[in-house]
Amino acid sequence: MNKGKIIVIEGTDGSGKETQSKKLYEYFKSIGKKVAYFSFPMYETATGKIVGGPYLGKGEICESYFLEGSSKVDPLVSSLYYAADRRYNFLNTINDEIKKNDIIILDRYTTSNMGHQAGKAKDEEEFFKIINFIETVEYDLCELPIPDEVIFLHMPSRASVDLRKGRKFTDGNESDFNHILKAEEAYVKLAKLKNWEYINCLKNSIYNDVNDIKSIDEIHEEIKKLVLKK
Repeated sequence: MNKGKIIVIEGTDGSGKETQSKKLYEYFKSIGKKVAYFSFPMYETATGKIVGGPYLGKGEICESYFLEGSSKVDPLVSSLYYAADRRYNFLNTINDEIKKNDIIILDRYTTSNMGHQAGKAKDEEEFFKIINFIETVEYDLCELPIPDEVIFLHMPSRASVDLRKGRKFTDGNESDFNHILKAEEAYVKLAKLKNWEYINCLKNSIYNDVNDIKSIDEIHEEIKKLVLKK
């Protein structure tokens, strides 16, 4: 039985992962492909609510049970919550959709666990320990499929903060700028190590203000070129 290709849209905070995932989904539908879309964590499910509330502390669910805040929780402990959410929802829904569709688009995946948890590493040795732990837990023990393609959207942390001005921070990770900065550094390193497709969300190499950010459509066109090339 043929299985659909898994395309992951990954990125730093504020890079437009959800927007670009949905635009790519609509594009594939428009050209007659069978396509499904999922976003992690899956907050509407039991495991997603555990991640969103007791772990992250999203106000619409409940306050975090971790008094230190999610960004300060040990990375190996943190990664297990996300892995459980993916395992649960692949078993209940996504595995069947992989069999029915040509393409599965995932807004965040195991790759998010890598970026956010490896950003907590104190040194190079711990960085690789975290990455190896996550890959073993998610791909080997939880039997999750390795994605066919990962497209990484890089929005600098300073730009992300400017984009969020006036908005309410919704969880413990988003409200910790140091966590966002360290996650960005980890993501950029991982993109090179893992040969992810890289898209710079800026028009130029240096960020001064929000006018330096590419439009949603410009980024979408770059993503289309990458996936159609393959």
